[in-house]
Amino acid sequence: MTTARDLALITLGMPTDLPVAQGALSLALAGAEAVDLLENGALSLDGDRMVPGPRVATGDRLLDQADASLTRREPYETVDDRLWRRGSELAAAYVDDLERAGLLTHPRGHRFWLGSARPVLADSQARRGAEGGTQVVRRPRLAALLAAAGIGADPAEAYESLDADAVTTALAAVGGAVTQLEAIRLRHDNENAAFDNVWRG
Repeated sequence: MTTARDLALITLGMPTDLPVAQGALSLALAGAEAVDLLENGALSLDGDRMVPGPRVATGDRLLDQADASLTRREPYETVDDRLWRRGSELAAAYVDDLERAGLLTHPRGHRFWLGSARPVLADSQARRGAEGGTQVVRRPRLAALLAAAGIGADPAEAYESLDADAVTTALAAVGGAVTQLEAIRLRHDNENAAFDNVWRG
């Protein structure tokens, strides 16, 4: 199991009264992939630039895709740019992957969309491992990723338990990207409300 897959399982298993925005989850999943690539040596950071290392076969289809899609020419991609590029529709990709693996189903034929008909998680060892935090090393990272996506502890508190500078940099970038995404959403909402007022006038 990867950190990103654990994150997807935990998020999808949360109560429906704790909705997670699909865009925020996609950014957090991209950050989780970066954490795993940092850990297995496929990636390192030079400041905020993501420097690819030798290709590493992880055995996970989506993480291998993430590795293959790293920018391998200088100037390398920044963590922030990577999150936005890789994070596009990534939540839906993970849901499809989990469904393909038999770890969840869609009720009454609905397709995935956070905030509407949510998929149902199967009772599996993968789910129990993710929810029980059996991966001791991943536990604080998952907490930080959930906090960055707007769930759980304050992100600053979650980051305090991390001991790897590169991992902390990647996770802090997730928090910044999610904050930026929320600002964009609020601006669009305000612009739409202003347009509606003008139209009614």
